[in-house]
Amino acid sequence: MRRALELARRAAAAGEVPVGAVVVRAGEVLGEGANQPIGSHDPTAHAEIVALRAAAARIGNYRLSGSTLYVTIEPCTMCAGALVHARVGTLVYGAPEPRAGAIASAANALGNAGLNHRVAVVAGVLEDECAALLTAFFRARRDAPDERSRIIAPPPPQDSR
Repeated sequence: MRRALELARRAAAAGEVPVGAVVVRAGEVLGEGANQPIGSHDPTAHAEIVALRAAAARIGNYRLSGSTLYVTIEPCTMCAGALVHARVGTLVYGAPEPRAGAIASAANALGNAGLNHRVAVVAGVLEDECAALLTAFFRARRDAPDERSRIIAPPPPQDSR
């Protein structure tokens, strides 16, 4: 989880929501990722997806059986689905995500009885540190919004005489 936190800090430095993820199997790091949907112009470039893609590419197989994904925040529905499809064995996450967390907070995406794979879940690992990173990031954005978050009025119409 410490490595995931380092990756989350990198994401924050790049202006992305600070989330980091690492895929490990048998003590070996297979893939890692930091949030990058803004910079990559890719709505699926969540830290978990980036890490899963890197791990799958490294081993030459999209199935990551027996692996553990460490992530700093509770995954969303998209990422939970990817964990099932990749056959990740265990999910370890830091802070809950009350609005979009799909593991325990806003939904229970991994608890669907119709799923053909079960992912074990460990929640709350370095929770305070993970939550503090997110809180500080969003507080800084509220206190000093950048150009993208400002509403800019259109120019007044010109007289066409």
